[in-house]
Amino acid sequence: MNTIPYTGRFAPTPSGPLHLGSLVAALGSFLDARAHGGRWLLRVEDVDSSRSRADYIAAQMHSLHCHGLHHDGTVRVQSAHIADYLAALDRLRPQLYPCECSRKHWHDGARMGALGSIYPGTCREKALTSLTPADAAIRLRLPDTTVTFHDRLLGDCRFSLADDIGDPVLRRRDGDIAYALAVVVDDALQGVTDIVRGQDLVAATAIHLTLQ
Repeated sequence: MNTIPYTGRFAPTPSGPLHLGSLVAALGSFLDARAHGGRWLLRVEDVDSSRSRADYIAAQMHSLHCHGLHHDGTVRVQSAHIADYLAALDRLRPQLYPCECSRKHWHDGARMGALGSIYPGTCREKALTSLTPADAAIRLRLPDTTVTFHDRLLGDCRFSLADDIGDPVLRRRDGDIAYALAVVVDDALQGVTDIVRGQDLVAATAIHLTLQ
C-alpha cells in the first residue's frame, strides 16, 4: 500500500490566457488530487523569459479561481528559484556538453522520435568547461537505455532514450533554464507524487525519470 501522501500540481506557462486544453488538464489534476484526499499545488513555469508575461500570470490565476480550482499552499514561481536549477545543473556537470548547433543546422533530415525530431549528437563529444558557455546551449548526454513506467491511463510505457528521445537541452543558448530541468527540480522540491498531463507529453516522462 502506498503511504506517501498524494501531491498533484498544475504548472502553466504564462504566455497567454488559459485555453480549453489547459483548463481540462487543470480540472483533471485538481479532481484527481481531491479524490485521493491530497494536495493540489499551483506553479508558474516562467523560466522562458521570451514568452512569459506578468499580466498573464494574474489572468491565469483569476481564471482558475473563477472555475473553482483553488490551489493549496503558496504558488511557486520558477523565475524566483533560478539558483535551484543552477545547482542541479552543476550536479549534472559530468553528463553535460555544450551544443553550438542551431535548430536549423540539425533539424533538417533528423530522425523523428516520440517528442519530435531527435538531435543527432553532433556536439556530443565536446567537453563542458563552463555552465554559462558563450553562444551555446547545454545538453544532457542521455544513457543508451530504455525507461519503463506505469501510466494509470496508458498502462506500461517504454521509451528508448537513444532511439525515441535524444539528448535534451537543459540550458538554452539564450541562458534560460529549459523546462526539462526546471520541472524535475520543482517536482522534487515540492514533493509531487502524481502528474496529470496531455498524452502528447507522455514520452517526456522518460527524460524526467532519468533526471531524478
